[in-house]
Amino acid sequence: MDKKQNKVFIATSLDGYIADEQNGIDWLTSIPNPDQDDMGYLTFMTGIDALVMGRNTFETVMSFDIEWPYDKPVFVLSNSLNSIPEIYKGKAFLLKGDLKKILNYIHSQGHYQLYIDGGKVIQSFLNDDLIDQMIITTIPVLLGKGIPLFSNTSQQLHFKCIDTKIYLDYIVQNHFVRI
Repeated sequence: MDKKQNKVFIATSLDGYIADEQNGIDWLTSIPNPDQDDMGYLTFMTGIDALVMGRNTFETVMSFDIEWPYDKPVFVLSNSLNSIPEIYKGKAFLLKGDLKKILNYIHSQGHYQLYIDGGKVIQSFLNDDLIDQMIITTIPVLLGKGIPLFSNTSQQLHFKCIDTKIYLDYIVQNHFVRI
C-alpha cells in the first residue's frame, strides 16, 4: 500500500446526498442503533494520521454539543475563514490554496494517511484525482434534495469495490479503492 493515501469515510442517503437542503443530518440516525455500532469508524480512524475538511464540515462539527471529537490534527480548507477559533487552536489548522501544495505541506508535517471529509473538499479531491479509497455508508432514506456527495468531475475515475457490509439490517457500507 502507498505510504500516502487520501481516504473518504462518509454516509449518504439512498439518493446520494450527504445533507438535506438545510445542511441537516438528522436522517443519519433514522435507523435505530441500540448498541451504538460505529460501523467501522473507530477502526478506520486508527489508520488515519490527520483529517482534511472544509469550512462547512468544520462548522458543523463545532456546532455539536460535544467535546472536540478528534485526537489527530484537523486541517481546515477555507478561502473565507481568516482564523481558527481560539478553543480549537493546536487541534485545527487553517489552510488555503492549491490542493497539491496543501498536500505537500501536510505530508511535510508527517501526515500521510489522510481522512478527507466534507462534500466540497471530497469533490475537489476527486476532481484532481486525489482520492485513493472511499468507504461510503448508504442510509436507506430518500431525501429528494440536498447536498450531493458527487458532482461533475473533469475525467472518469474508476474504483473497485473490495468489501461490502450490512449494518443493522438496513445500512449498506461499500469500500472502494482507486484502480
